Amino acid sequence: MNHYQKTLIVSPDDLDDLNHVNNVRYLQWVQDISKEHWQKIATPEMVQNMVWVVMNHNLNYKNAALLDDVILIKTHIAESRGAKSIRVVEMFNTKTNKVLLHSKTEWCLLNAQTLKPIRIPQEVEAIFS
Repeated sequence: MNHYQKTLIVSPDDLDDLNHVNNVRYLQWVQDISKEHWQKIATPEMVQNMVWVVMNHNLNYKNAALLDDVILIKTHIAESRGAKSIRVVEMFNTKTNKVLLHSKTEWCLLNAQTLKPIRIPQEVEAIFS
């Protein structure tokens, strides 16, 4: 299974009225790391000819993150079938190792020109395994 990860530091712009990371920011980070993972391992031809769109997000918030916390974000593809795949994203506080968020997102692969769903090609499945 091909995992991708990165760290980030919580900034003042990430916070809500309770001085916790805003839920919308977590969702943005889920989308950002998903896109980064795809662009890092896909060939330029794949990126040009295929595009992923979200069908469903399921985010489970476990613990709050605060200003200056260092967050480890990990992602991988849990399963694929037809035109769809399930991507898992998990976020951890690097100091406490507590899970901050666990998410599953259902993505659909589209032909970039027609914007119609296409079956995930074997070469795409291979780069994620």
